[in-house]
Formats: sequence, C-alpha cells, structure tokens
Amino acid sequence: MKKRIAIFASGSGSNAQKIMEHFKRSNEIEISLVLTNNADAYVLQRADNFEIPTHIFDKHEFYKTEEVIDLLKNLDIDFIVLAGFLWLIPQNLIAAYPGRIVNIHPAILPKFGGKGMYGDHVHNAVIAAGESEGGITIHYVDENYDEGEYIYQARYKIDKGDNLEMVKFKGQQLEHLHYPRVVETVVKKIKK
Repeated sequence: MKKRIAIFASGSGSNAQKIMEHFKRSNEIEISLVLTNNADAYVLQRADNFEIPTHIFDKHEFYKTEEVIDLLKNLDIDFIVLAGFLWLIPQNLIAAYPGRIVNIHPAILPKFGGKGMYGDHVHNAVIAAGESEGGITIHYVDENYDEGEYIYQARYKIDKGDNLEMVKFKGQQLEHLHYPRVVETVVKKIKK
C-alpha cells in the first residue's frame, strides 16, 4: 500500500511540482492532495496538470475547526510537505501528524528564519548581510516558524555582484534538486 502525501502551498508551487514529478511513477509513495490558502495560487494549476485533487481553505477553517485534519484523515494521508506555505501550522495539526510534517526554508537556519522570513525577504536579508554563501534547510515542523529539527542543509556560493535574481536562482536549484529526494527518504522511514 502506497504512503500518501499531502502538499500545502500558498503560491506558484515550483517545489510542489518537482515533488509531484518525483513521485509520479513511484510504487511506494503518491501525492494524494494539494491544499492551499490562496484561491489564486498557481499550484492549483500544477496539481490539476498531474490530476491531483486540491482543497482551498480559509483562516477560520484552518485555525478554528478540525475540517482540514478530518479531510487529511479521511484520505489516509500519512505525511505532510510544506512547499511555500506561509501560515504557521496550528497545534492540532502538529499533534495529528507528529514528526510527519516537513518544510523547506531558503536559507541556512537558524540564520534568516522566523515570522515574515520567506521568499525574497530571506534572499534580500542574506544579500544585505553580505553573506558569502546562501543555502536551504529542510526541517521538521513544530509550533514555531523555522525552529523544527533540521533534516538536511545545502549551501551555494554567493559571488560578488550577485543580485536578488541570481541568489534566488541558486537557491531554487538546490531546493528542486534536494527537496523531493529528502522527502522520499523521510517518508520511506515512517510506518504506514
């Protein structure tokens, strides 16, 4: 029986797409659902291209009800992957999936993490700090932004004169290369 992953995303979903591609022909793991808090998120189109069901939810449903958890349980979801999902995960969802929620952050944590540190905000902070390298951190999710146990980190060199687009490009290359593989490794270890 395949292990079933749900992906949460808020925007374009380029990491979500790489994960969908990675597991498309897997005999062990499938992407069973894509959830978003943004009805205009391009990740919905990406999911549709792979014929993966989607669910759009609002703040009330996510934070004040058990509806999202009930949906995940009804679909026998085993694992949750955050791929550019911007809301803090509520305690009841963490309790329902202990050690089964991962996130990717576009910096080497603990630097440049926390509330409001996502996407270009992170890359601009890395550049402004004059860092000689950037990177990614894949980590478990807890009740705080970017504080869960680290699973994997990878670095890239920031050259003098690299602008926001270059730094973002280098980071996304690492994300797309490593996130699907790391997700597979972690999911294979969990008991069905």
